[in-house]
Amino acid sequence: EPRSPCCCLAWTLVIGTMNSLVFLLNLLLMFVIFTIVLLPTIVVVYFGFQCHSQVLHSSARYCKSVLDDNSSSALIILGFVIMSPLLVVAMAVYCSLARRLQLLVCFQPYSLALYKGGRWCRPGEGAPCCARGCNTQLKAWV
Repeated sequence: EPRSPCCCLAWTLVIGTMNSLVFLLNLLLMFVIFTIVLLPTIVVVYFGFQCHSQVLHSSARYCKSVLDDNSSSALIILGFVIMSPLLVVAMAVYCSLARRLQLLVCFQPYSLALYKGGRWCRPGEGAPCCARGCNTQLKAWV
């Protein structure tokens, strides 16, 4: 049966907040994984740009004694070359972890706000965000 307008608005806010939190959790997890996996690329490109005379030309001792313009250019090129495989690795790690944690199952449809008696999870799903012991009655709108 349909919910009242006030109840529907309250449930819409609850479901919207929950979906936003799940989205932010996914975004944070993706940011952490990509930062860790792409750290070698970030470091190599940073030192390449820092020590090149046409870009930043740092006065650090390692820039004067170890890295000249040719080696700085080589670092920049190396950084951008290794970025492509590392992006693939980072995406594979994120997808594997998201599938294992079942994070994409945690998004709830807004139809739960419109009708009473909807389930917070589907039978057979053991996602950590789903309520245990959810209603097993089948509804036509879910």
